[in-house]
Amino acid sequence: MRRMALNVTGLFLLLFIAGSLSRAQTARTGFATPLSEVKFEGDDTKCLKSATENGNPEKGPSTFILKASPGCVVPWHYHTAEEQLIVVQGDVLTEMEGMSGRQMGVGGFAMMPSRAKHQFSCKSKDECILFVTFDRKYDIVWVKDADKPK
Repeated sequence: MRRMALNVTGLFLLLFIAGSLSRAQTARTGFATPLSEVKFEGDDTKCLKSATENGNPEKGPSTFILKASPGCVVPWHYHTAEEQLIVVQGDVLTEMEGMSGRQMGVGGFAMMPSRAKHQFSCKSKDECILFVTFDRKYDIVWVKDADKPK
């Protein structure tokens, strides 16, 4: 019985050490990126450009920075992930199914739950810049005309 207790203790110790080494090997270093160095790329919507700031959107949580030209409308869509949006520059109209549209300036925040239909528009004379985070793998489903909120 004592030998079994020692073996179990040894097994837990081995698992603890292996877990610690694994976390140490996957530890990431911090970084900082000035807005002037962000490399924006085209998006599904021609008036919108984006850059992945952190994470791997194909595998898990991620943060994007978006740049929308004046008058840009990102039409009704939804994501499997919860989305959080913060306005950094410009005036953004955020609309969500079951909620009146809200126009937000710098510092404005919106949270769209998983599968919540939503759209946003840049209402500024200059471009709008937003930070957007997703709590899991990124996807986008465009809402068909018949399914758009009224």
